[in-house]
Amino acid sequence: MSFVSIVRRRLIFLVFVVFGVTVVTFVISHMIPGDPARMMAGDRATNEIVENMRRQLGLDQPLWRQYLTYIGQIAQGDFGISIRTQRPVIDDIKRFFPATIELALAALLFAVAAGIPLGVVSAVAKDRWIDQISRTISVTGISTPAFWLGLLLIYIFYGRLGILPGSGRLASGIAPPPTITGLYTVDALLALDWTALRSALQHLLLPALTLGFVHLGIVTRQIRSAMLEVLQEDYVRTARASGLSRRSVLFGHALRNALIPSVTMIGLAFGDLLYGAVLTETVFAWPGMGNYVVQSITALDFPAIMGFTVVASTAYVLLNLAVDLVYMWLDPQIREVN
Repeated sequence: MSFVSIVRRRLIFLVFVVFGVTVVTFVISHMIPGDPARMMAGDRATNEIVENMRRQLGLDQPLWRQYLTYIGQIAQGDFGISIRTQRPVIDDIKRFFPATIELALAALLFAVAAGIPLGVVSAVAKDRWIDQISRTISVTGISTPAFWLGLLLIYIFYGRLGILPGSGRLASGIAPPPTITGLYTVDALLALDWTALRSALQHLLLPALTLGFVHLGIVTRQIRSAMLEVLQEDYVRTARASGLSRRSVLFGHALRNALIPSVTMIGLAFGDLLYGAVLTETVFAWPGMGNYVVQSITALDFPAIMGFTVVASTAYVLLNLAVDLVYMWLDPQIREVN
């Protein structure tokens, strides 16, 4: 399938997914008991003030009209005003989403950087002691609750040893680097601000390890399974018989082909990390979208909830597109032949 065909198909799919997500989320969010206008006006507000607030927010309109209004706003890049923060939702997303992306990217980097070598070694040394250790790490990672692991790491490295911070993105007294990407580690590196970079990395380490440990187990098991299957293929045996070095056979032939079925899992893992960051951000007081959404749900902040859902769903579909393109790069057989 050609690049153009994949992009066109995914863009069409994106439109339908976003539309479906907005419908479901909009209906469910409005089924939650409570009155956002009352919460925004305060418990001591009179009924007249609450009704004025409902009119300002458009909550006095029929549900279908509220939805159409919201869809029209989204088409113009307007996600509405947050009931809780009184700021445009798009501004809140720009403010908090980079922190979540930075955390998810760091967690994915850890899972892939550690999981792929573990999976390869486990497959090559099948049923040996190193394979047993690798499989134990995988099972432990998959079965360990993220919030429990986060609290344990905070207790050890912050509470007992005092060598790593337990919350936030930067130490107090250190100014954030000039905003370019919103990712403190990247922005500090671009600005050559080594103090901010060191602090950002220190604060990122524990939450990234916590969030990435579960996916470390998943990546390791997937790579091991794929490698075991690929190592039995005829072309691998032929490569060995032709006199190629062990390294060339493993990394030039076996691993490259083993990565093809693993790309989908690794790519979609990033989307899972975005959603799964809620608990981790809560444990580490990480100022990302997870904390923002939890507080918005508590305050019945419909525009904020809807805005996060639309952005996260769009990112998930775009990740699917990226996975397809990586597939084309890894496997020439599925590229378009012109």
